[in-house]
Amino acid sequence: MARRKVVNLFSIVMLCITIVQGRKTINTSNEFSASSLDNNDDGICKSMVETQGYTCEEHKATTSDGFILSIQRLPAGQSGKKANKPPVLIHHGLFCDGVSWLLNSPNESLPFILADSGFDVWLVSGRGSKYSSHSSLTPKDLGYWDWSWDELASNDLPASMQYVYDHTSQKIHYVGHSQGSLIAFVAFSQGKLLNITRSAALLSPIAHMSHITSKATKLAAEILLADYIRWLGIHVFLPTSGPGSDLLNLICVRLNLDCVNLLSIFTGPNCCLNTSRVQYYLEHVPQPTSTKNLIHFSQMIRRGTIAMYDYGIFNWVHYGQLLPPDYDFSKIPNDLPLFLGIGKLDMLSDEEDVNDLLNFEFKNHDADKLMKVVLENYAHADFILGVKAKQDVYDPMIDFFNAH
Repeated sequence: MARRKVVNLFSIVMLCITIVQGRKTINTSNEFSASSLDNNDDGICKSMVETQGYTCEEHKATTSDGFILSIQRLPAGQSGKKANKPPVLIHHGLFCDGVSWLLNSPNESLPFILADSGFDVWLVSGRGSKYSSHSSLTPKDLGYWDWSWDELASNDLPASMQYVYDHTSQKIHYVGHSQGSLIAFVAFSQGKLLNITRSAALLSPIAHMSHITSKATKLAAEILLADYIRWLGIHVFLPTSGPGSDLLNLICVRLNLDCVNLLSIFTGPNCCLNTSRVQYYLEHVPQPTSTKNLIHFSQMIRRGTIAMYDYGIFNWVHYGQLLPPDYDFSKIPNDLPLFLGIGKLDMLSDEEDVNDLLNFEFKNHDADKLMKVVLENYAHADFILGVKAKQDVYDPMIDFFNAH
C-alpha cells in the first residue's frame, strides 16, 4: 500500500511537470478539431456502403439540445431484397462513430451481415463525431464539447431511437458497443425507450468499472489526467491528433509507458483483428470525444460508482444535492431481452465487473430473456473489428433477435 502511494505521488508530480511544460509546448486551441471534423461531402452511404453494393439512405436526427446526428439506413441486403425483419439500431462506443462498424469486408461487418439477414439496419454516429453537427454551434465553440455520456443517454439515444421508430412504426432491436451499452443501461433504468425497444445486444458492456485491468486507464483516472487536460484548456480530446496527441506523447515519456500500441494498452490484446488493415482502421478511428466525457469515465473508475457527472461544489446547482445521483440498473425491467457479449481479455469491460452487474442488478432478470456469450480470447475491439466476430458473436446475436 505504501509503495502504491509513493508511485501515485511520483506519477502526480511528474504529471504536474508535464503539464507545466505542456502549456508551453502544446497548442491548446480547439482549432484542430474544426479541420479534423470537416464532413466528407460524399457521406457514409456513398463512401462506405454503396461501394460495397448495398442500398443506403442518409438521415439526420436532432437531439433536444440541438445536436444533429448522422444516421444511415440499409433497407435491403446486397441482393437487393428488401428487409422483412424489424429495424436494428447500431450505436458505437467511445472514440468511434458509425464508420467503425464498416471497416471490414461485408461478410465480416455487422451492418452488412444484419442487412443480408433481412433486418432493416440503422447506423448512428453520435455527437462530436465527424459526420454529426449542431444546429447553431461549431466544433470551435466550447459549448459544442460541453457534455458527457449523461447527455448521450438522455438526448442522443432517445433522439435516434425515436427517429427510427417514427420512420418504421416497429419496435427496435438495439446494438451498443462499450459506451453504446452504458447509455442504453442508463436509459432503460430510467424507464425510457422501453415501449419502442424489442431487445438489446450489448457488446463489451460497460456498467461497473471497479476491476478494469488496463493499467494506463486506471493510472489516468487516479491522477486526474482528464481533469488536468481540461485545465489546460483542451475541451475536445483526440488521441492521435493535435494537443491530445502532444500531451499523450509527453505523458508516455514522463511516466515511462510503452505507448507504441495504444489500442492494446487501453483495450486489451485483441485476438482477431486483420493486421493488414490496421492502417486503414487508423484512417477512421479514433474519433474525438469531449474531455468532460473522459472526466466522467474517470470518476466512475476512481469511485466505483455509476452516477451522473460530478460537478463538485456545483452539484447543488445541477442536482439540488451534495452528490450526483446514482443510476440504478436494477430498475431495468426483468423481462427486457438482453444479449451480452463478453471478452475475457477485455481490459475495459472486465468480466468481473460484468459478473457484478449480473449478480447484483440483474440477479432477478428472467433467465429466458438474458443471454451471454463469453469469449476466451476476445478483447474490447474484437467485437466490432474481429474477423471471426460473425461466427463468434453476430450469428448468436441474430438467433437471439429472431427469437425475440
